[in-house]
Amino acid sequence: MPFPTIRPRRLRHTPALRRMVAETTLDPTDFIYPLFIQHGENQRIPIRSMPGQSRLSVDQLAGEAAELKSLGVPAVVLFGLPAHKDPVGLENFADDGIVQQAIRALKQANPDLVVITDVCLCEYTDHGHCGLLDKNGYVLNDETLEILQRVVVSHARCGADIVAPSGMIDGMVAAIRGALDGEGYSHLAVLSYAVKYASAFYGPFREAADGAPRFGDRKSHQMDPANAAEALREAALDVAEGADFLMVKPALAYLDVIRRVKERFPELPLAAYNVSGEYAMLKAASANGWLDEQRAILETLTGIRRAGADLILTYHAKEAAGWLDS
Repeated sequence: MPFPTIRPRRLRHTPALRRMVAETTLDPTDFIYPLFIQHGENQRIPIRSMPGQSRLSVDQLAGEAAELKSLGVPAVVLFGLPAHKDPVGLENFADDGIVQQAIRALKQANPDLVVITDVCLCEYTDHGHCGLLDKNGYVLNDETLEILQRVVVSHARCGADIVAPSGMIDGMVAAIRGALDGEGYSHLAVLSYAVKYASAFYGPFREAADGAPRFGDRKSHQMDPANAAEALREAALDVAEGADFLMVKPALAYLDVIRRVKERFPELPLAAYNVSGEYAMLKAASANGWLDEQRAILETLTGIRRAGADLILTYHAKEAAGWLDS
């Protein structure tokens, strides 16, 4: 029996050859780094369930901006922890709110840093849900949209580059686009959490952002993990309403959804959120010596890019950028 004449192994013979023919590349410019911001001074509070991540006070952000610039990471997404929670989440759209302060500080430290703001109610409300509630605890849709409009305008006034609504509220992109355009911020982009699943992988984030619901769950507005065709319908609605970017969240259990959304809407940049639970499980396995941390993280991020994501929101951004640069 003759030996095969086509030998793909020839293209894997050396590291240089493997790099030359790689179909998927990974670069620091692909990353968006999430930051948790809290009130106070000189605060850097480690997050127990997310080793290597901390809650930061605003005075720590200049250092973060400088480090990210040196690593080539172009963007951050901000999550705020308010001083006080109430049924509406008033600090969410206050001129001196924690995210508003953070936007100004980051833009002063590095005007070229792309500042994205997460837009939702859950971290600011005393009930921990993603919108205003009726007497039965159901999230009110249109009343919540009016709050989101106030939030994005307040972020725009402080210098945000992109707003990212994450509550999966029907009509949120259209409402936000209308509010921004009406206030003279037609240049400001909307990155929609168009496909956000009701996932078990958000646990560490809820500790980090103090955003866990005080009762019930979010299954009435976040997507059922069993559904994929629905993701295309959700994304199509947001595209029609004027979204500039789409996002799928989480990433690893939904690589098929990332691929389907990218194939359906190739004209829009697609982000994927490598969420807190995905981060934490790699950190835990690495700490126990069960995985090679660097290889596992870079393989994971490459897999998300290979599935079709143009951008990755990831807590691994700084360490991965450092490895890619070395």
